[in-house]
Amino acid sequence: MDSVTQFVLGAGIGAAFLGKRHGLRKAALTGGLLGTLPDLDVFWNYGGPLENFVFHRSATHSLVLQTIITPLLAEGLWRVFKKPLDGRFTFYLMVWLCLITHALLDAVTIYGTQLFWPITNHPFGIGSVFIIDPLYTLPLLFVVVWALIRPTWTKAYKKALTVAFCLSTLYLGWSVVAQDWMKNRAIEHFASRNIPTDQVLVVPLPFSTLAWKAIAVQGGTYTNLYLPLVETDDTPLFYRHKRWPQNLTCAQLGGYPAHEILRAFTKGYYSLTQATDKKLVQADLRMGLTPNYVFRFKLENGVGAIEGVNNLAERVASRRSQEGDFPWLFKMMTGEIKPRPAEEANIFPHQQIAQMQPHHNCSKTG
Repeated sequence: MDSVTQFVLGAGIGAAFLGKRHGLRKAALTGGLLGTLPDLDVFWNYGGPLENFVFHRSATHSLVLQTIITPLLAEGLWRVFKKPLDGRFTFYLMVWLCLITHALLDAVTIYGTQLFWPITNHPFGIGSVFIIDPLYTLPLLFVVVWALIRPTWTKAYKKALTVAFCLSTLYLGWSVVAQDWMKNRAIEHFASRNIPTDQVLVVPLPFSTLAWKAIAVQGGTYTNLYLPLVETDDTPLFYRHKRWPQNLTCAQLGGYPAHEILRAFTKGYYSLTQATDKKLVQADLRMGLTPNYVFRFKLENGVGAIEGVNNLAERVASRRSQEGDFPWLFKMMTGEIKPRPAEEANIFPHQQIAQMQPHHNCSKTG
């Protein structure tokens, strides 16, 4: 999640554990700083743009490492707070919760969080919440601002804090239920057009759970389907895109070590295109909208050991939105299906039934 959300989540936990005895402002600021601590890994260079992408949300987001480091942080914090005699365990629990809730909240997004590093580097990502979602953040932001402005613990504040945590937590639970429901709807729509659903991902569109994007991967193509949360009589629109350059062979792809790293991290939800200089560009289809995917990498051809090499790929800058995206998104959130201007040329004709696309039988490429 975004830094503001992580701060207010940690601040709320700090206020809940320390606010009554040590003042709300001091408690909220302490919790907020702890809540953002795992994201300090963005300042660490893992070797190159690709490595920084893959290894973000690894060690500092590991529940294992966070549990190990908790006593060190908590003991130091307990001493800074003048060793309150009856609160040592409180500090340990508060620090641990500020750290692990950061990682667990990140895992609800689609990016991928290595919760059990170094036992496994599998990137867990439910993908039921967009990385910025005001409906989750606002209740917590309200009680944190309250704590900073009026730092005295009161019964009214305790009640507001409880309500804020309940609303935010229930929203996360709702998002998981909504995701499953929307996935079933998307699969039904794909099946009605003979679009294979062996590999389907459903994630919310930006800023809420009121509209969703479904991606169905079919070998050399992928299909986008955008659906509002509310049922509508509007006909669903399917947008079909090329996923693989027609002239690319498996043998050629084997010369790009970065490809396999990205394939594994994106769990197969990627596309390959050719840049103007003929180099391959691999995009993570899970984050962003066609063609403005947040993470795009120009692959460098080469062989040899992957670890320690910092020229495997070059990050390609991308616009975050296209003209007409925000009006289109608002209509989607209100239950109205309209063509997305940036993909209108790729709409799959209503009367056409999809033909099976050939799969590339490259080893481990998906």
